[in-house]
Amino acid sequence: MGELRRPTDRVDVERGLDRVVAENRFTIAVVFPLVGAVLLLASAEDLLPAILAFNPYLVLTGVLVMRAPLIAGLLPLIRRRGALALGALTAYAYGIEWIGATTGFPYGDFHYDIPLGPMVFDTIPVGLPVFFLPLVLNSYLLCLLLLGDRARSALVRLPVVVAAVLAVDLVLDPAAVALGFWDYGGGVYYGVPLSNYAGWVLSATVATVLVDAAFDHDALVERVQGCPYMLDDLVSFVVLWGAVNAFYGAWIPVAVAALFAAGLLRLDRFDFAVWRGAAGRQSG
Repeated sequence: MGELRRPTDRVDVERGLDRVVAENRFTIAVVFPLVGAVLLLASAEDLLPAILAFNPYLVLTGVLVMRAPLIAGLLPLIRRRGALALGALTAYAYGIEWIGATTGFPYGDFHYDIPLGPMVFDTIPVGLPVFFLPLVLNSYLLCLLLLGDRARSALVRLPVVVAAVLAVDLVLDPAAVALGFWDYGGGVYYGVPLSNYAGWVLSATVATVLVDAAFDHDALVERVQGCPYMLDDLVSFVVLWGAVNAFYGAWIPVAVAALFAAGLLRLDRFDFAVWRGAAGRQSG
């Protein structure tokens, strides 16, 4: 038997990650979020032992697995310019979250009640970019596909992506507040104040500009059109947070999640026949 060859360069790593994600799409994008929803709800309802309830390392590990399709899809496109822009976006995410958690600007007064992995001075998660960046990147990629050639215009692309990011947060924040991840002290939208969404207009605008700077438009469009799993992280989002909101009877967020699902179906990003076949191969 020949000696196993370790990945020797970036191309090997990219190909290996691509293969793992492509062969495990159903597990990553459907099984993980369904199990995650059950565990989160069981934690919130005090049905799990203390060591498992909202275990921060389990939460962070599950999120990282669900992010794998997005990471594998974007990795071949990230060069120096992309790394610098995404680094700037990461720095912005930490900075604005720290300001928000300590001053109340721009999202409104809030604090984390449950640690999402290790925390910086018990205030914001160390893994914040893993939670923040995909909200924008998934929205951006979805809008590129839905807008087609119209996405070439920044005057069209920017407001549509910002609106999509706001829609993502219309789903995420009510579920997170219901679970007890963080707390605003009340708000008109399922415990979330309108100031949160005003703040997201600012953050989504900054993030969209930096994503524009990170990638060549044509190369990104070509990649997302040719990589069938690249929006699977958005599938995970719909499954996980749609389920949590449904459990708590938050039907407006469920309806918004359904709109994202409709967009994915329109783009043939969730081919049920292919996914059933994948599930069968994994269980065989």
